[in-house]
Order: sequence, then structure tokens, then C-alpha cells
Amino acid sequence: MSDFRTQAQGAEAAMRDVFPPTPLQKNVLLSERFGADIYLKREDLSPVRSYKIRGALNAMRKQPDRDLFVCASAGNHAQGMAFMCREMGKKGVIFMPVTTPQQKIQKTRMFGGDNIEVHLIGDYFDDTLAAAQKWCAEQGGYFLSPFDDDDVIEGQASIAVEIEAQLGRLPDHVILPVGGGGMSAGVASYFGEDVHSLYVEPTGGACLRAALAAGSPVALDHVDTFVDGAAVGKIGAKTFARLKDVPLPDVLTIDEDRVCATIVEMLNVEGIVLEPAGALALEALGEVRSWIRGKTIVCLTSGGNFDFERLPEVKERAQRYAGLQKYFILRLPQRPGALRDFLGHLGPEDNITRFEYMKKSARNFGSVLIGMETKRPENFPALFARLEQAGLTYTDITNDETLAQFVI
Repeated sequence: MSDFRTQAQGAEAAMRDVFPPTPLQKNVLLSERFGADIYLKREDLSPVRSYKIRGALNAMRKQPDRDLFVCASAGNHAQGMAFMCREMGKKGVIFMPVTTPQQKIQKTRMFGGDNIEVHLIGDYFDDTLAAAQKWCAEQGGYFLSPFDDDDVIEGQASIAVEIEAQLGRLPDHVILPVGGGGMSAGVASYFGEDVHSLYVEPTGGACLRAALAAGSPVALDHVDTFVDGAAVGKIGAKTFARLKDVPLPDVLTIDEDRVCATIVEMLNVEGIVLEPAGALALEALGEVRSWIRGKTIVCLTSGGNFDFERLPEVKERAQRYAGLQKYFILRLPQRPGALRDFLGHLGPEDNITRFEYMKKSARNFGSVLIGMETKRPENFPALFARLEQAGLTYTDITNDETLAQFVI
């Protein structure tokens, strides 16, 4: 047995003093859909609703003489460290961007209690990180990285130890979401070649794919922060050292709107609350359906820290991905009865969800912003065909990100 496997098993044993193993549950819905035995490793049910508590616990237990721990985080890592500071009686100072949602700040303070301080500094995470590292160096604290730390990687590998014990054998495949790479590096290092690991990234934060293509960690030019738990601009150096030989075809990228469809389905059908990063592994099943039939698959649901104020946006993005929601600008004649004529072109399953129009003086036509949803995606081509036959001009802006961010 390798030293890493032994250390990961030691980390897993240490966690039993703090929390029980997270469940490994067979999901009937997904198993029947894909003709495979699909298990969910429910990290969304940890004490802080993500796996980040594991890395924090393991790294902090290996620094018994340290009394001050510092981190920079806008989410799950902050909550994991805060929980462990309270559990271990250590002082923690957590730097968060000023723009961090109040819900995340409150949960971090709740987990840490009197053992932590929260400093809100910087509009962007890079500014927050620089301030945290500078303060930590001045105060002589221990800076706890969210992923690029050998002890953190080892702690996250405890997930694999639990999977092996709970399943009673090794799975054929394990599907892992990737942010900075700490959890995926730990789990993949524990399983080695005995289990085929697949790695899933959001399209707007594919830092592992970029690093593999370049041969070393590289900074992405732009990061879409919607899948915030996996929206990392540059994979860690220590995590990439463990992932550098991953075959590029084993790294899947999933569009952010697709993730929304999985969040909505899991909530409505299974009653499982997943944050965007927590749904990545489940959505990836559709990419590999041709060769997982009859196999045992473990998908890591990495977190469930979902702010329900985001639900309307998530639902809308899911509908847009499914082709059930569209936005378009209609050029409408400025005459009595024009709106009535337009409404006559709508089908029985078409529903207007947004309508913005202001009459322009001294113009024959005006522009109308229309949001519409329907029950079947094929209804939209039929609607647009009717509009064109009637001589009405429209512009579909659903997938125009610039316009969509401004008007939707």
C-alpha cells in the first residue's frame, strides 16, 4: 500500500471524531436512465454542506502547535475552516471579498462563532487573497490554502476511503468536479489506476483542461463565476503535479446552463439541494452514456450551499438550455391593433413572461422586448415561421450574452 493511501486512511479515521461518513446512495432515477449502477457520494450532507471540511480538518490537525489560521475564501473553504477552528479551539481569520453574499458571511460566522474573525476586503478575489497573505505573514499565522496544500489534498482523499468502505469494493468509474483540483487530485491519487476517474469542469472555468494543453498551470483569460465552487482561474501547482498525466479526453466541460437543468431536476424530483458545482458530476453522465451501461459509477455531489435567491435565475437558465425560454426583440408597427395581431400568432402552449414597449413619437415602428416560454422546444421554430410569414421582423437575443446580461 502506498504512503498516500495509508495517510488518507489516517485522515479518514481522524474525521470520525468530528463527523460520520457522508452517505453513498444509489440513485434509482439516474441508474434507470443510464442503465448503470449510479451512486451519489453526498458531500452536500457534511456538517458544512461541502467536502471542504475534510481538507481543513486534516491540515489543521497536522499543525498542533499553531494557534492562528488564515484563509481567503468567498464560500465553502471559509465555512470548513471556520467549523474546524471552533471544533479545535483555534483562532481563525477569514478574508472574504466585500461582494460576498451576506448569507455566506453569516454561515461562516455561525460555524466559527467566537473563534473566528471575518475581514471583508477587496471587490475581487485576487485583492482579497493578496490582503490575506500579507496579513498572515505579518502576524505569523498559518495560511490554509483551499486546494494547493499537500495536507488538504490528503484530507480530501478521505472521500475515496469512505467510498471503498461503503461500496465494499471499488467502482468502475468515479466522476469528480474540478475547481482548484484539491479534491480530484486526492481522490484520483487514492484510487490510482484501479478506478477510472473522469474530471468535470464548467466551460467558463476549465483550468485543468487549459493546464493539460499547456503542460503546466496557466491563468485563464476569463472566468465565468456562475459555478462558483469550481470557478477557478488557475489550477494549483501541487494539484496539477498529481493530475498532469490525465488524458485530455477524460476531462469534460459542461456548459453552465446545463448545470442549471440538473439542479432543478434534482430539487424537483429527488429533493436534493445542490449548488452549481455540486451538480457538475451528475450532468456529465450524459456525456459518457455510451460506455457506462452496466458499470458502477460514483458521482461526487460536492456541495449543497445553494442560495435560494438564485433559484429564479437557475430555473430560467435551465429553461433556456432546454429551448423552452427565449428572448427576442420584435419590430412592431405603431398602429392600433398591431399588438392584437401579434398575439394572434402565438400558439396554445406559448406564454409571454416579459413584455417591454414604449411608443416612440414620429416613428412607424417600435421595438418590443419579449420574453416567452413554451412547453415544447419545437414550438419556437413554428412561432418564428408564422412571424416571418406575416412580415414581422424579430431578433433572437437569447444566446447573445452581451444583450442578455443587459436586458434579461
